[in-house]
Amino acid sequence: MFAFTTGHDVTAYDVFDVSRRMRERGWLVPAYTFPPHREDLSVLRVVCRNGFSVDLAELFVDDLRRLLPELRRQPHPSTRDKGAATGFHH
Repeated sequence: MFAFTTGHDVTAYDVFDVSRRMRERGWLVPAYTFPPHREDLSVLRVVCRNGFSVDLAELFVDDLRRLLPELRRQPHPSTRDKGAATGFHH
């Protein structure tokens, strides 16, 4: 399992946009905001199950690369209400 976020210089999209777009490609990559006192941090979480092959990893990265240019062209992140953007609350 690993988690990652966007760089500080990324302003056109956020992790919720990435999660939504990856879901359109069949990937379940939840995005969520951390609990109180760290609510400024939102991340994507990827869990690789047993048997996750190199081929599957390449498909994941290819799909991520394919959607990033489109997300970079957005004027701003699509999600204004981060709490409503995800069903993953920890």
